Amino acid sequence: MFDLSGHAALVTGAGQNAGAGIARALAARGAAVAVNDLVAERAEAVAKEITAVGGTALAVPFDVTDRDAVREAVARARDGLGRSVDIMVHNAGIAADFGQGHFRTLEPSRWRAPIEINLFGAMNCVSAVVDDMCETGWGRIVQISSGAARTGSDQGLSLYGAGKSGVEGFMRHLSQELAPSGVTVNTLALGLQTNAAGAATEVFAQKIPTRRLGRPEDVGAAVVYLASPEASWLTGQILNLNGGSVTS
Repeated sequence: MFDLSGHAALVTGAGQNAGAGIARALAARGAAVAVNDLVAERAEAVAKEITAVGGTALAVPFDVTDRDAVREAVARARDGLGRSVDIMVHNAGIAADFGQGHFRTLEPSRWRAPIEINLFGAMNCVSAVVDDMCETGWGRIVQISSGAARTGSDQGLSLYGAGKSGVEGFMRHLSQELAPSGVTVNTLALGLQTNAAGAATEVFAQKIPTRRLGRPEDVGAAVVYLASPEASWLTGQILNLNGGSVTS
């Protein structure tokens, strides 16, 4: 069950935190993994970690907002892994300028980056892999989102939330278009993760029913299921992975 042997995955933003957990988990189930990160050294470190334990991985650093760079990297991944990408996990979502702050205090020059990386980044990556998926009749697209897409807060996350809300809408429609071709499209909305840990987040953690923050391993396990052959009848869904902090 959940055997991904013979499949190739591209995981964006996989040089650290949840993205690295996703890459490790997919590789552990047999997928060959193209490890992306904006910072080449981070992508290379995770790829080496995977290969050191017997997995197959290739570092493919690029900026998801650069369409040409995405397409070139996908071609490199196809050549390096020996097969086309049929599992695409768009995890990159934190721009260099996160755009955090109350909206009325933010200059318009800061509006674009969170939208570009989340929405246009996803579009660039989907565009680069979807034709191969449809032609082979099998594919998995997994979008990593956040509870900030659907729950408002006063923590200065309006731009981030807008980007995540936009990409969730894109994925809903994409799932309907691609379902007849054997390609599923699902979104995993994360709650507070360990990479955000600090004094304030530890206080928030105690309000989560499970009494802890999310870990990279939690995210990786959920993505393995969504990417698996066993999840062929699950598409167009947004699944909350948040320790029970928000129920649906």
